[in-house]
Amino acid sequence: MPDDIARWLTEHARPLGTLTPGAPHDDLAPLGDALRGARVVGLGESTHGTREFFQLKHRIVEFLVREAGFTTLALEASASATRALEAYVRHGTGDPARLITRLGFWTWRTEEMLDLVEWLRTHNRDLPEDRQVRLVGMDPQRCTDSLEALATFLHQVAPEQAENVRELEPLAQAHPAAHPDPRQALLHRAETLATFLKDHHTEFARHTTLKTADEALEHAGILTRAADLVTRAAGPASGDNSVFAARDRYMADAVTRLLDDDPAARVIVWAHNGHITKGTYGDGVPALGNRLRDRYGDDYYALALLFGKGTFLARRSHNMQAPPLRTRIGTGIRSLEARLAAALPGSYFTNLRTNAPSPQATPWLHTPHAQRSFGAGVPRFTYRFHIAPLTPADDYDGLAFVARSSCSRLLPAGES
Repeated sequence: MPDDIARWLTEHARPLGTLTPGAPHDDLAPLGDALRGARVVGLGESTHGTREFFQLKHRIVEFLVREAGFTTLALEASASATRALEAYVRHGTGDPARLITRLGFWTWRTEEMLDLVEWLRTHNRDLPEDRQVRLVGMDPQRCTDSLEALATFLHQVAPEQAENVRELEPLAQAHPAAHPDPRQALLHRAETLATFLKDHHTEFARHTTLKTADEALEHAGILTRAADLVTRAAGPASGDNSVFAARDRYMADAVTRLLDDDPAARVIVWAHNGHITKGTYGDGVPALGNRLRDRYGDDYYALALLFGKGTFLARRSHNMQAPPLRTRIGTGIRSLEARLAAALPGSYFTNLRTNAPSPQATPWLHTPHAQRSFGAGVPRFTYRFHIAPLTPADDYDGLAFVARSSCSRLLPAGES
């Protein structure tokens, strides 16, 4: 381990007293200092199935909402299905556990996520609507709710158009590149429907309400973006034209709309480390965070979450319906996480923007390292070798290190 890592962390890292939500926020004050003035904060994670990541991010959300005036939590989750969960968070409508299940991915169907949703509801309960925290999804996937909402709306205002929604049924559960089509027929149908709704917006608002007509347009936009993703080819996996880059671009656009629509908005982005990075991931795919940094400069702050050793949940199969399994990994010897664990005991946060460190003074911050990176699914036998390149100060603005990971706790599957 290079001595400069240990020396730098000894001076700059700040211990995290607890990972438990609801605890006092004194240990998060250095994070608040680092975020002063930021409009967008990316909260990353190196696995989607670590209980401690959920808990720490929940704590940080509490802190940013209560102490720093953040107004919106944007999730790497279905833009369509998250709308119903926001209705619970703001108005108490529906069963939160069922609504979390309807997000469509096991990664969100956890006790830790339910705890966060219940905290947001408690926070919002006695606040006027214009001061309530919003909960939105960024990801144009799994669009059952948008299809149902548009079918209901069109049956009311233009029954002859209802068949056009039925033609979009493949978008209900589809994921990127699920229906590759060089002609993108689904996309053209979705665009035609969106154009029809836009052209008749004033008329439909008179027949219903302005809010209802606006919501129909929003659902049509979600379906259009989803149709683009599902009809793109799986390859090539690199570059700005890949399906992966399109997904991150759509997620960045969702955040941009939140900020542009409300100059007072401050947004917390909850996603994987690969998405919130200021650079690229995979084979040169421009990340969500890369686009936010280009647009907002230092008003975007990317905080990566890493862990030392332990267990996490992940699927061991390409089958999207396969259950996640307990997955174990040690600290290892070659990863950046191994060096972080050896440098300081326990869990801690460090701000990589501190004193604008130069490459000469702090070479480790500007040197490529290997970070461990796991998605919702991992290979059965080779997941231990899953690494991604990382140049700390170039890719992130801060690091939160959790010494030990344990598996997130799944809710019963219930009704989706």
